[in-house]
Amino acid sequence: MRRLTVWLFGSSCVGIALALLVSYFITEPHTGLERNENFNMSGNTDWQKAQSVYDFTVKDLDGNDVSLEKYRGHPLIIVNVASKCGFTKANYQQLNEIYAKYKDQGLRILGFPCSQFMNQEPGCSVDIKEFIKKNNVEWDVFEKINVNGNDAHPLYNYLKTKQGGFLVNAIKWNFTKFLINKEGIPTARFSPSTEPNSIDQDIQALLA
Repeated sequence: MRRLTVWLFGSSCVGIALALLVSYFITEPHTGLERNENFNMSGNTDWQKAQSVYDFTVKDLDGNDVSLEKYRGHPLIIVNVASKCGFTKANYQQLNEIYAKYKDQGLRILGFPCSQFMNQEPGCSVDIKEFIKKNNVEWDVFEKINVNGNDAHPLYNYLKTKQGGFLVNAIKWNFTKFLINKEGIPTARFSPSTEPNSIDQDIQALLA
């Protein structure tokens, strides 16, 4: 699997690095976030039975439970974010632009900080708050989570199952983007290298 993955991604340094990371998450447990015995499972006890994203509960940056039921009827972009990634600047800028363009039509963006990829979201919730304030983020950003491994948040287990990835379903890197329709069903998945502005037509289709 490692040899096949490296070959498919090509010979560039970036391709090899991504391939090795994919192999890592296939074969090794994650280490991006230490086990938290108080990890919120409210509303998430059996993600395999979930009918939509509305069945899940997450935590905001103050540690408060947020039921995704509050987003019922809204098209969503769900994205794992990081503040120190090569994709950070373009993604945050374009997500801000998309939100400003479509928020009055109902679009909501949900960002989930994750440090599983080269520890590129190293800070705590206070640091993340400062970062999103500095970058004029108006869309919702939640508490840092894991998106792969045994401690992956149940929401991400659900998303990965409903919209699988290339070769494996694991999230490959920061800024993997999922589109969710007005019924709370994942309809599309876009790679980290896909810039938000390039999926404008897909977003418009969800808003129609």
